[in-house]
Amino acid sequence: MIQSAANIDKKWISINAKKLFDKIKGCTFYLANDADMAGMAEMYFGSGKGKKGTIILITIGTGLGSSLFRNGILIPNTEFGHLNYKKVDFEYYASNTAREKNHMSWVAWGKEFNAFLNHLQFIFSPDLIYLGGGLSKRYDDYKKQIKVKCKVTPAKLQNHAGIIGAAAFAQSIKE
Repeated sequence: MIQSAANIDKKWISINAKKLFDKIKGCTFYLANDADMAGMAEMYFGSGKGKKGTIILITIGTGLGSSLFRNGILIPNTEFGHLNYKKVDFEYYASNTAREKNHMSWVAWGKEFNAFLNHLQFIFSPDLIYLGGGLSKRYDDYKKQIKVKCKVTPAKLQNHAGIIGAAAFAQSIKE
């Protein structure tokens, strides 16, 4: 059952998408959160492999996706980009869409994104934050603005993590 629809049409809310796709296509579908899949890929195949503690992966793109791990175990469907900031969601200030829409410099955007990361630091006290999604490859453009107590680093698998994680998820279901 779809419970939120941040960057897709709100008509999807309360739809049993799995059942709908199974019926339309005549085969079994599996659905998962895209940022969770990216996080799983990074934890199983990327820089997070073997890491323990509290680890967050943030995908930076149209919005701010998130995945949260505690000692390698996924805590699914977190949606941290929707935490409140300036009376709206953080992603209205700290996503790539916000950067482009508001014609923000890397310095200005980096400061907003840093506020987001510090909010996560305050709430979760993570040991590590990985940055994935489209802007992970541009980390050098904004890294000077990132001032967080924990280590923050681009995800090794960058924007490919979601695809890799989804493939691994599909394979695990087949086995």
